[in-house]
Parts: sequence; C-alpha cells; structure tokens
Amino acid sequence: MTHRPLTLQTRLMAAVIGFVSLILIIVAVITSATLGTSLEGRLQDQLNRIASQTTVLVKQAQLLTVAGQPLTAQNVLAGQRYPGLLLAIASEGGASGALVTPDGTTVLTDSQFEALTEAVTESPHASVTLDGLGSFSVTVREYGGVGIVTGLPRDEVQSTMAQLLTVITLATLGGLILLALTTAITIRVSLRPLRAVAGTATRVANQPLDRGEVSITERVPASEADPRTETGMVGAALNTLLDHVNDSLAARQKNEERMRRFVADASHELRTPLASIRGYSELSLRDRELPETAQTALERIQAQSLRMTRLVEDLLLLARLDEGQELVHGTVDLTRLALEGLTDARPTAPAHHWTIDVPEEPVVMLGDAGRLHQVVANLLANARTHTPDGTTITLSVAKEADEAVIRVHDDGPGIDPQVRDELFARFARGDSSRARQTGGTGLGLAIAKAIVEGHRGTITVDSEPGSTTFTVRFPLTPAPTPASTSTS
Repeated sequence: MTHRPLTLQTRLMAAVIGFVSLILIIVAVITSATLGTSLEGRLQDQLNRIASQTTVLVKQAQLLTVAGQPLTAQNVLAGQRYPGLLLAIASEGGASGALVTPDGTTVLTDSQFEALTEAVTESPHASVTLDGLGSFSVTVREYGGVGIVTGLPRDEVQSTMAQLLTVITLATLGGLILLALTTAITIRVSLRPLRAVAGTATRVANQPLDRGEVSITERVPASEADPRTETGMVGAALNTLLDHVNDSLAARQKNEERMRRFVADASHELRTPLASIRGYSELSLRDRELPETAQTALERIQAQSLRMTRLVEDLLLLARLDEGQELVHGTVDLTRLALEGLTDARPTAPAHHWTIDVPEEPVVMLGDAGRLHQVVANLLANARTHTPDGTTITLSVAKEADEAVIRVHDDGPGIDPQVRDELFARFARGDSSRARQTGGTGLGLAIAKAIVEGHRGTITVDSEPGSTTFTVRFPLTPAPTPASTSTS
C-alpha cells in the first residue's frame, strides 16, 4: 500500500512543532523536578524541626507518667494547634498514634498505624498514604526506649505540583497552538511563490505544444519571482525557461511553415514536368515501330511518372491540409458514403470477404464529402493491402451520443507493435516492403488523419493478432433543414 507523500508545509510544521514540543517537555520536566525537590527539601527541613519539638513533648509527657498519666500520642499532642501534625509513639507501655485537626486530635486506627509502622520500618524518612487522612512525610526518632514517629501532610506540596503541571500543560498547549498558527502562516506566505510556479507550470503543461502555432503567455507573476529570495529564484528561473521555450516554439513554427510552403510549391511545380513526361511517354508508345526494349523503357517511365504524380499530389494535399485549405464543407451522408466506398473497394480484392454494417437511418454531418470519401478509401485500401486473401473486412457506420463513428475492422494478422505508434506518421509503413503489391508511399494514413483532424475528429487503431480496428470519430453537426438548403 502506497502512502500519500506529505507536503513540504506539513513536513516543516511537523519538524518545527515536534522540536519545540520536545524542548518544552524537557523544560517542563526539569522545572517540575527542580521545584518538586525544592518543596520536598523545605518540607523535610520543617519536618526535622517539628520532630525535634515532638521529642521534647515526649520527654515532658514521660515525666507526667509518674503521676499516673499514660504515655500516648493523644496526650502528647494535647493542646497543640498545628493542623496536620502526625505523631505515633511505641514504648513498653504500648503504641498509639494521633493526628492534630482543626477540631482537636484524632486517634489513628489500627490499619492506619500499621501502614505508618511499615513505612518507617523500611526507611527512617518516608512518605506514606493513610486511608482517609491523605499523604504524609514521616521521620522516626528514638529517645529513652521510645520510638517517636513524626509526620507532616504533603497536601501543600502535591497541590503546588498539580497547579504547576496544570499551568505548564496549558501554557505548552497554548504556545504550541500559537506556534502552529504562526508557523503555518509563515510557511504559507513563504511558499506562495512556489505555488505560483506550480500553477504556472501546470497551466503550461495543459497547453497543446506538439503542433500548430503555439505561444506560451503564462508567466510567474513578478511579485512571486523576486530573485533576491530563494523561492523567488525558482519563479524567475521558470520565467526565463518559458521565454526560451516560447522562442524555440516560434522558431519551430516558422520552420514548419517554411517547409510546408516549400513542399507545396515544389509539389505544384513538379506537376507540370511530370505531366509532360507522362504525355511524351504516351505519345512515344503510339509508335508501332519502336524496338521492344525502347517500348519497355517507355512503359517503365510512364508507370514511374504516374507513381511520382500520385506522390506529388499526396504531398500537395497534405501541405494544403496543414494550412487549413482544401476542405469544402457541406452536408454529408456517411451511410451512403460508406456504401459507395465499399462498392469501389470490393473489385480491387475479390479474394477478400467484404461486409458492411450501417444503420437504417442515415448518419448525416457537415464536412467535405470528397475528402471523407478519401478517408474511407484509404482505410479500406490499407486493410486490403496488409491482409492476406480470405480476410474479412467489415466497414461500419454508427451514431454514438453526439458523435458519428466509422470503423474498419479486419481479422488479419494484426499490426506489428513496433510500428503501431508511428502508423499515422508520414512515409510510415506497416510493411517494410517497397513492392507495389504491399508497400505504398506511406502517406495514406497520414492523409486520413489530416482530413479527420480537419473535421475536428479523431482516428485511433486497436490491433492484436486476428483483430484490427481503425476507429474514426466526428462531432455531429445537425444537417441543414430543407428550407435552409433550398434558399442557399
């Protein structure tokens, strides 16, 4: 499964926000640890002072035991007004624990006393959580055979740390959101020239640049092509490139027009001498006293002059089609045109099987009837020439949506994939033979394509062994009404 690549803006934002987040987390951890250590140290100092005081209180309470008063934590804490002070005493006379509250003192339960005892057994300085009372920092001392455990609540430390973590979390989230917005705006503004470059390049790429007169007018706006910035340099470079490409296309177009004029002029000028050669050869052949060798030579001259004349006529037609000439539009019945084309083609290859498929209703369009007939004739001739005897050639005409479609199908050997891409190029052959039975001038399909494109249509080929189909599509234009036809 391929993942969609991240945009440059996304990667930059992820890198910046991720790096800043890491820094903020490290700072928050260090700050929290430092403050927590400081608060714990202050609490421990306070606890040591309180432990010294409670030791004195225990000494005083021991003196009172002579008078019959038991040594208990509750008696030691009597009269103390230090809420949260925790005291536990263990001696030969017994063990007890109490907690100073705003309302007096509270005696520790057995489970609370056991939890406190377990904590100080593992370490003289410990933290313990008592059910219903909260968390305490405790320390243990011994005096006169009496174990004294003193504790202070950790609520203030925990509350301070909770507030600190809340402030850090909210400040971090707010800072990251602000950073994300600022970064997004900054990157978006900074990448605007690149988007202008991409937009310009996309519009240029959508222009047809392979033929005809082309002028590239798209340019990156001057405001986005400032060479003093890194992204602006890209826009300026693209504008320079487009200038060079536009100049090259203009030069190419001039060369093509010059070549078309040359081909048209040369073809036009060659028609007269070729006609003279053909006329003199025909006149000479009328002489019955010519030697056999001379007669054969004149026949060859006449045949080659006819071939040269057809080639010149095809080149002249292509040149004029390239210039947008030669097409005279009128109402064309493609159904009738197909029937006439097949009728003309059938006698040229009686060993082939010829079939036609046309709709009952005529398919009518606006076009040049003579040139469209030439398209059908060229496609049928191409199918006949490059298929063996016994091949079935089918000519069909159909109306599909808003298009008129002509198809020429044969079940011959198919077209070599190596020449398929160049099939409609000029002087291209599907057969490398130069023999007249198989190899023509290579202009038939090129002429067909030029005529089809002159009618705003398309011509394509699909071929595999046993099935080759040439498909011609024309946009349909409604035929003129009888009234308009009669008035014209």
